[in-house]
Formats: sequence, C-alpha cells, structure tokens
Amino acid sequence: MNARQRYAQAMEWTYLGCIGLSGAALVVITLIIPLGVFMRYAMASPLSWPEPASIVMMVMFSFIGGAAVYRANVHIAVEALLNAVGPRSRRWMLWGVNLCMGLTAAFMLGYGAHLCQVTWYQTLAEFPGLKQGIVYLPIPIAGLLTLLFLLERVWVGPPPPTSIMFSDQATDLE
Repeated sequence: MNARQRYAQAMEWTYLGCIGLSGAALVVITLIIPLGVFMRYAMASPLSWPEPASIVMMVMFSFIGGAAVYRANVHIAVEALLNAVGPRSRRWMLWGVNLCMGLTAAFMLGYGAHLCQVTWYQTLAEFPGLKQGIVYLPIPIAGLLTLLFLLERVWVGPPPPTSIMFSDQATDLE
C-alpha cells in the first residue's frame, strides 16, 4: 500500500469519525429538546440546561458535519458556470475553488484556535465546569479536517466509489 492509498484510508476513517460524532450530537439534540419542552410545559418545572446544551451540540454537529459534507462533495455548489466553460477553463476554476476552500479552512483553523484561546477561561452559566473555549473547539478542528480532506482531493483524487460515503445512495425505484 503506497502513501496515497494509506492517506485515502486514513481520510475514510476520519470521515467515519466525523459522521459518527455529528450523528451523536444530532441524537443528543433530538433527545434533550423534547425533554426541556416536557419539563417546562407538562411538569411546570423548566430545566435551564437543555437549550445551551443543544447549542453546544449544534456547534459540533454543524462544523464537524460540515467537514464531512465537504469530503462527500454533497455541499451546496453552483456549477452552471463550470459547466458552461471548456475543460481548460474548468480546470483553472476548480483550482481557484480549491484555493478558496483552503483559505477558508485555514481561516477557520487559525481564527478558531484564537477564539478558543481567548475564551478558554470563560464558562457557561448553566455549565460552570465547561469552558467556553471547548464549546468553540469544533471550529478549528473542522478547519483542520477540511484542509485534510482538501489535501486528499488534490493529492489523491476524489474518494473511490467503494467509499462508505457512497453506501447510502438512493436506489432506482423503477
């Protein structure tokens, strides 16, 4: 197994980790929001923590899941201009897109790390033991993951059709 194949395999496992973590965050959100509503309206005893906890989970879901969505190439993209130009122009435009994506991911990594550092000693009122910097930690992590997935796309190429991300494709109903 050469270096490119090992890197692609590592990115496959990283992708699965992103999906697992994002899915777990979504499940937690799905469980605690109804609990908060039930306690507030049915039991007349509102809990203070479900909403801030779901916000923490949503930050993780959004950023870590966003990195996985980028690898799977299922993000929102407008390709009309790419489809309207010739192959040479298209190749240059795709390099421009990769450059912009790399800059965005590097910004998330750098600024996100700075944000974590600046807010590290602040705490959430509802969770005095939870540092605000930890809440923002998915931002630089997602920036790093996106850079790793971008490196895979540029160096190795797109994930192969045997990748786990293609296992849930819609089937023909006809």
